[in-house]
Amino acid sequence: MPGASGRGRPVVAQSPGTRRFVRLLPVLLIGGGLLFDSLAPPNFTAVPLFVAAPLIAAPFFSLASTVRTGVASVLSVIAMRISDGTSTQVVPVIEMITVLTAAALALVINGVVRRSNEQLASARVIAETAMRAVLPTPADRIGGLQVAARYEAAQADEFVGGDLFAVADTPYGVRLVVGDVRGKGLDAVEAVAVIIGAFREAAEQERSLEGVAQRLERALAREGTRRYGLDAMEGFITAVLAEIPPGSASLRLVNRGHPEPILLYADGALEVLAPSVPAMPLGMDLGVWPDRSDTWEMPPGSTLLAFTDGLSEARDANGAFYDPAARLRGRIFPGPEELLSALTDDVRLHTGGRSTDDMALLAVSRPAEGQPSRRTTVKIVGRGDDTVRD
Repeated sequence: MPGASGRGRPVVAQSPGTRRFVRLLPVLLIGGGLLFDSLAPPNFTAVPLFVAAPLIAAPFFSLASTVRTGVASVLSVIAMRISDGTSTQVVPVIEMITVLTAAALALVINGVVRRSNEQLASARVIAETAMRAVLPTPADRIGGLQVAARYEAAQADEFVGGDLFAVADTPYGVRLVVGDVRGKGLDAVEAVAVIIGAFREAAEQERSLEGVAQRLERALAREGTRRYGLDAMEGFITAVLAEIPPGSASLRLVNRGHPEPILLYADGALEVLAPSVPAMPLGMDLGVWPDRSDTWEMPPGSTLLAFTDGLSEARDANGAFYDPAARLRGRIFPGPEELLSALTDDVRLHTGGRSTDDMALLAVSRPAEGQPSRRTTVKIVGRGDDTVRD
């Protein structure tokens, strides 16, 4: 289950160093309290340290560990007062009651945090299930083309966002869409569902790719009538639509304000597919302009790579953007799956694992004649590497 770190244990995101320190802190407080009480004058007390120990353990430790910490604090205070012969005096008794109350309060806090984390984990599972339902992974072979798709969440335990992809085998060829919805969370999932549903219907029915784009526009307009406030004014989707007709080496694109796809050729060369006429994103509601598709040659052995801005806007420690064209130029990949695996690994190296935005990746390859459906034994050939290793 996402976000769960152990049955009965509260889930709090921590780095390894912080986690070790937090686990040691209650022990340090109790040990420090015992040392302080043994060395300090009688009118000084270490009770605040014994009170703090179980309260600090409550949101981070399991129920059993919180109980042990509370018991250790209470027994430590009792042992100190018995040893100095003051266990029956008013002030020491009040101190023992105070620590006992703090230990009991820690158990209550631990229970509240655990229930909250269970509810959060349940909500994440529901959201992830909904996202996977509206954004299923496409088959690895559609209409004679090799297909691979990835959804890389910015946070390792999250799978809810506004990035989308879909591929459909239609009477007009293989059609696909990659898009990015403004916003995140369940509202974004709802918008993704609208776009994916409209695309699957339009891709089968519309004779032109421009017609598919207009159907998506109308679907968003209908959705916009149900929304108010900020979403109604600023909701929009960047998207790129592609069509690969059957029996043809051509590729058609309609780009609605989306990062430009890349066409990788079999010899390691590539081309950034910039639209001839820039267009506004879907759902902007700033007027109607006719869509215009652009056509490129997609020879056998080439691969179309479409992605969201989570890839092209990924930054390194110095703030430099990731440039997929520069990183991929001169590289040869066995197939689309290997391309996406190498690309996601390279992005993680570039960002140092500090990605702040989700990214969707879709790669579609036209196999060369005689090429097997999958080639998994051939390693990636990178820049400066002139050999192909088995």
